[in-house]
Amino acid sequence: MILEEAIEHTVEEENYFISMTDMMVGLVFIFIVLLMYFALQFRDVTEQLSGADKTRTEILKQLEQTLKSKGVQVTIDTQNGVLRLPDAILFDSARAELKPAGQVAIGHLAEALNDVLPCYTDLPDPKTVRPARCPDTPHRIESLYIEGHTDDVPLTAGFQFKDNWDLSVVRATNTYRALVGMSSELGDRCARKKGECDPILSVSGYGPKRPVMDMRGTPDERRQRDRRIDLRILMVTPDSGQTVRAVAERLARK
Repeated sequence: MILEEAIEHTVEEENYFISMTDMMVGLVFIFIVLLMYFALQFRDVTEQLSGADKTRTEILKQLEQTLKSKGVQVTIDTQNGVLRLPDAILFDSARAELKPAGQVAIGHLAEALNDVLPCYTDLPDPKTVRPARCPDTPHRIESLYIEGHTDDVPLTAGFQFKDNWDLSVVRATNTYRALVGMSSELGDRCARKKGECDPILSVSGYGPKRPVMDMRGTPDERRQRDRRIDLRILMVTPDSGQTVRAVAERLARK
């Protein structure tokens, strides 16, 4: 009798542990499924939120096409978000004033920006309506830097500027002034964040410190490529909190 009771007790314990094991395996399986689902949703939402690079490339290509159609020979660097204008069409050697051909080129640039920026930026007046022609995209421009660059040949004595640093900054500043002089709305264009609307246009000068990474041609040809005005576009990037909230909202709808 005692032996039978012991056997029954052992069987009950074994059944209990088997049930517990089955339950734990089931819970682990459910956890893995949920984790995989969350990871897939996170990737999907992140791709949607980080598609700003693709939008930036489309903006650059649109600007390039418009300017080239008007005879302004620009190049674009989609990886770094840059529209590049060679200084040969803008300035005379060691000078910072836009020459007549440069004024014309910047006028065409102002027109092209006026066509594109309303779709990806705001104005201080929150009641401003986004044009109906704009593509359906959530991506926005955060900053548009006007960058001055020179080659590495030092300026000789007697020029207006102390060195290439000064020259690059003043050239960028004069380009900015020409743009907003041709269209004051460009200076008002802003990126809205937390109720504020920060202007997107900004100026910087790098002198010879950021040469174009293109080693083709002679040293003179490479220096010619280094002398330029770059328009660098930075897009508003999503933070991790925004991504997590978007995933949570998507899971709640399931």
